[in-house]
Amino acid sequence: MDFRLLGPIEAKRGGGATIPLSGSKVHTVLAALLLSEGRVVSDARLSALLWGWDPPATASAQIYTYMSRLRKHLGEEIEIVRRQPGYVLRAPGAWIDLTEFTRLDRLGREALADRRFEEAGELLRDALDLWRGTALANATEQMIEAELPPLEEARMIALESRIEADLAVGRHEQVTAELTGLVAEHPVRERLRAQLMTALYRCGRQADALHTYYEGRAVLADQLGVDPGEALGSTYQAVLGGGLGLASAAPPASAAEGVPAAVAVPAGRAAPSTLPAPYGEFTGRGAELAALRERLTREDGRPRRLLVTGMAGVGKTALAVRAAQDCAARFPDGQLYVELCHPDGAPKEPAEVLVRLLRALGEPPPAAAAQDLEELVRLYRTRTSGARLLLVLDGAVGDRQVAPLLPGGPEAAVLITSQARLARVAGADTTALTPVDDDEAMELLASLVGRDRLEADPDAADDLVAYCAGLPLALSVTGARLAARPHWPVARLAARLADPEGRLAELAYGDVSVREALVHCVRRVGGPELATLTGLADWDGEPFSAQYAALVLGTAEEEAESALDALVDGALMELSGLDAQGRPLYRCNDLVRLLAASLTTRDAFPSALR
Repeated sequence: MDFRLLGPIEAKRGGGATIPLSGSKVHTVLAALLLSEGRVVSDARLSALLWGWDPPATASAQIYTYMSRLRKHLGEEIEIVRRQPGYVLRAPGAWIDLTEFTRLDRLGREALADRRFEEAGELLRDALDLWRGTALANATEQMIEAELPPLEEARMIALESRIEADLAVGRHEQVTAELTGLVAEHPVRERLRAQLMTALYRCGRQADALHTYYEGRAVLADQLGVDPGEALGSTYQAVLGGGLGLASAAPPASAAEGVPAAVAVPAGRAAPSTLPAPYGEFTGRGAELAALRERLTREDGRPRRLLVTGMAGVGKTALAVRAAQDCAARFPDGQLYVELCHPDGAPKEPAEVLVRLLRALGEPPPAAAAQDLEELVRLYRTRTSGARLLLVLDGAVGDRQVAPLLPGGPEAAVLITSQARLARVAGADTTALTPVDDDEAMELLASLVGRDRLEADPDAADDLVAYCAGLPLALSVTGARLAARPHWPVARLAARLADPEGRLAELAYGDVSVREALVHCVRRVGGPELATLTGLADWDGEPFSAQYAALVLGTAEEEAESALDALVDGALMELSGLDAQGRPLYRCNDLVRLLAASLTTRDAFPSALR
């Protein structure tokens, strides 16, 4: 089976016959599954790509229908599996044009860095020939908005690298016309403009090369308010000094990788580093940590925007900070960390965050620009352009908050934590954390308390693990309390946590409170979702369907399902498989259920959250 994404989305059988797929939504679902590269694509992600901010009430049913159509059309050699919280496509032996493009592009840029210019040109030409027009052309507007920019950026980097290889072997006459059109189409891409200047100079057109520079300088000042960067400035100096002959054709290794040769940190200034100190010994999450390291350090030309998601207290921040610390050396221009919520859980405005980031980067904005979001974004993206920077955005509440904070180029990597899924982050770059199992929970507790102390009373230790419901935050609080009271037997704290009504109050130490962390999530839900959460507080903990919830709440099944799905998106409920009729089952973490039980009426809720 062949799949094509670099143009209209298509599926073809081995013999070359195109499989008829009708409608942009079916094509979008297929593309989302293929782009995930064998990872689960959540229902929330699919909904965002299909309908954006306004999904229909029947979104889950429609997604199920699209999956059924794909299974029917693709046949038995392609497997689409329901795996919570979404779907995964398994296509052993399938050929995907995007995968082949990425492979050829990587090999071509490696050859360019090794000065094997002829080989590099051939590999990169083969990669670019896979494009049949605009990628994802028959997908929904939402998918095109979310997924096309990184694909187009990867194509442009491959194209620039191919031209670099052509210039290195003396094909300046052949590429001059092509470069003239590309610069007209992309006037602020400095590498293309520098390449056009090089080609013109080698064709004996020094005056045209200088005019191209002056034109570019004016465009950059007018559109971005910046001066030419190192690549364009050094090319200008080389034109003036006569240093653009073929003997100087070899690009620096960093340029061959699509990274500007100059370091983004100005000379004499230390690279900023605001990552938090390590959170003690890091225990568990080995697979997730390894995957984040691999994605943060990949260099395939695509923007690195990674998301760690999950309920409050599940360990998102600890994992993100550890991954950032492990990869810090790969980002010599700085490693920045910023919290996107105030201590009371209220989200920060993007302008406030941008001011902090610019100050950390050594470029405090003028006072007049402090409240001008558009100007702050321009200053920030100018400052971070080409920078090999690692940015950790902790506690994002949605795409609208995150969008202005994203650096423009692929050199920077962004690691985001959020309780919600984000449409701007591809499913393949999302790490969904769930509560840890009992073995991992015991390891975490032992790292804080000491294994000997737990083994002295294994039954009480098992009770502590159960009462913490798999939340690393609850386990950390429990461990801190025991570590601060070495004379306490483990059974004493287990007895205090045994009472469900007082458990959340006991899971607090210093200024860290499990209840407060959960309350911040509940504050963000609407009235119907809050009524659903409190109305199901007496449920016994077993998975249940929307039909069951509707009976308990006295509402229509569609209303109950809509509220439950919103609670899933807000990380206050989780999907737990399907029932015999193929309908989703839901369940709630025990600590969230205890919080809901303490909010017995909507009238009591505001006072309960103060």
